[in-house]
Amino acid sequence: MSTGRLTVAVDTDVCCAMGRCAATEPKVFGQATDSGTVVLLLAEPPAELRESVRLCADLCPCSAITVTED
Repeated sequence: MSTGRLTVAVDTDVCCAMGRCAATEPKVFGQATDSGTVVLLLAEPPAELRESVRLCADLCPCSAITVTED
């Protein structure tokens, strides 16, 4: 388990608007009301949200979520 900084990025161009991320971790991800695409709410989530953010990246069918740890 990493103790460094975790950073999240999203690519709205490849997002297929499934909403799995917003349903799984609504503190970090939302959905645009017009298109349904992902909206990043928190680019550097706290430690207690790391596992759910990683899960969101794994669940994303479009690979629109990138998680970087350093």
